[in-house]
Amino acid sequence: MKNSKHTLSREQAQLLALNSQGLSQPNFGKGKKGTLAAIDLLGYVQIDTLSVVARAHHHTLWSRLPDYNENFLNDLLEKDKTIFEYWSHAASYLPMSDYRFSLPRKKSYEDGKSHWFGQDKKMNKYVLDRIKAEGPLQSKDFEYKREGPGNWYEWKPAKRALEQLFMEGKLMVAKRQRFHKVYDLTACVLPSIIDTSFPTEKEYSEHLILKAVQAHGFVSEKEISYLRNGLKVPINKTLKRMLMEGELVEVKIEREEKLLFITSANQLKDIEKIKLKNNIHFLSPFDNAIIQRKRVQFLFDFDYMVECYLPEPKRRYGYFCLPVLHGNKLVARFDPKADRAAKIFYIKSMHFEKEFKPTIDFNLLFVSKLKDFAAFNGCTKIVIEKADKNWKKDIMSLLTL
Repeated sequence: MKNSKHTLSREQAQLLALNSQGLSQPNFGKGKKGTLAAIDLLGYVQIDTLSVVARAHHHTLWSRLPDYNENFLNDLLEKDKTIFEYWSHAASYLPMSDYRFSLPRKKSYEDGKSHWFGQDKKMNKYVLDRIKAEGPLQSKDFEYKREGPGNWYEWKPAKRALEQLFMEGKLMVAKRQRFHKVYDLTACVLPSIIDTSFPTEKEYSEHLILKAVQAHGFVSEKEISYLRNGLKVPINKTLKRMLMEGELVEVKIEREEKLLFITSANQLKDIEKIKLKNNIHFLSPFDNAIIQRKRVQFLFDFDYMVECYLPEPKRRYGYFCLPVLHGNKLVARFDPKADRAAKIFYIKSMHFEKEFKPTIDFNLLFVSKLKDFAAFNGCTKIVIEKADKNWKKDIMSLLTL
């Protein structure tokens, strides 16, 4: 690769990253159209089952779309068929226009790779034949008598088969009912106008690179191939060619000589046009902007992990802490809980970064966002449990205004 030609200040890098993520000055439009535009920009939205607050896919989109409604995502999947479920670095919603780039992964499963569990080809055939004969089915439509108590990860044979066939591309998720997948034959779900030609290695590598640059503004080679086994060599080869042909340029972040990032020349010209609004976001732990924790540490000096997977004694901040983005800085995190039945939104604990001191302006923005977020989670009352005494008093006073 060529020597670096451009150097970004830390603040410029933060602005470019946040703007590329649609967090600094979002302009996606409204309704389903805006939701699809956001997914197109991000490249994918991660699906997660945890529902401490609104699930990750809804939360991530709400952070970028003030009028977001959960029905928008459901309609795009089921009715409009402009997005589809599949695997990115994790289970995700992806733009249907990118469908052909899911085919290499599907082929690896069709060629024998197993999705978490060993394959039962007889069960795979049985499940597929039933859907061919009966139409869309859920896991619950297949009887299974478990012998003794089981764990959540011990899927019944039919569920394993459904997921294997889904990963192979023989089945797609037609819709969700109460968050449960409804599977159907790919031929019955996939719109006829969608390009299903198998991408070449060059096309696939270019797609991954350009999508990463589009979504993040600049990326390292490791970030492009993040959790994508076997793609390091073709991505490296394609990066070199794109650099030589001027499709990409190299940049570095000031005082970071060893880390080179790849970005488009046009984006470099636009950095000065970025106007950062004085706003606040409560980010999902699985938000695209922070999902790569090493990048977050490098770019924002914010050491973050979601602690729900740790034993309680090892948690520092709480079960499901949400990072708080204020302007171009990650300044705090809080552990939430939405009690939808009682309509109470809890901040179980609040933690500020050491160098950050909340101001009146920050508190006003925080309260406004907190009210909106509580309402998005179906809550009408807010309770703050553990927080700095003076800050809590100020916030509770503002909440009553």
